This record gives sequence, structure tokens and C-alpha cells, in this order.
Amino acid sequence: MKEKIPTNISSQDLHTWLLEKNCDLFLIDVREDQELAIAPFPFTNLHLPLSRSSEWLDALPNLINKDQPVLIICHRGIRSWNFGSWLLQQGLLYEVWNLDGGIESWSLNVDPTIPCY
Repeated sequence: MKEKIPTNISSQDLHTWLLEKNCDLFLIDVREDQELAIAPFPFTNLHLPLSRSSEWLDALPNLINKDQPVLIICHRGIRSWNFGSWLLQQGLLYEVWNLDGGIESWSLNVDPTIPCY
């Protein structure tokens, strides 16, 4: 049986996807508050800091739509990939995308006004 893992997407491809008129992508940012203060992602997203998962984990099935593609963001794409893998393995989602290189890649390749940290 094939392991369920998120699909990586480049920052450039994500930018194109987000600019499409019919973009049905749901964004989750798993970074900490201080990271968002430094480098906020410029599109609407659900902020679920992993260090505070005990605060939101029970409500998670009600916060996401199982039939909608979800993209997860973190600093460099590692925490988001791990969280996405967990979501797929739990059967909470069918389609999970991971921003390859995280917000750092977005800053370097799409929007240099977002600070690197």
C-alpha cells in the first residue's frame, strides 16, 4: 500500500494557483505567532500553530473541509509536510499540498517584501 504524503508545490506554482479566479484552495499556516509577525503570508489562511495543537486539535474536523484541497505553510516546508502527512494518515483530508521551501521560498521567489528569517 502506498504511503499517503502531501504533494509539494513550488512557491511560483502556488502563486499562480492563488491568483486564479476559481481557486478553491484552503490555506493553513502552522507557524508560531512570532513567525507570523515577522513574515505574514499575504493570502487568507487558518492559523494553527503546532505548538498549541492541544487548543485546536479536537475542533480540527470542523475547521477544514475534507473535500477541498488544503495547502499547508510553515517556515521551510518541513513542519507543514509532517502535519500534512499526519492529516492524510488520519483520513482527515484527501488532498494535501505542501509549500516546498515554506514562506522562505515565497519570499525569495515570489514576494521579496516578505522578510526572510
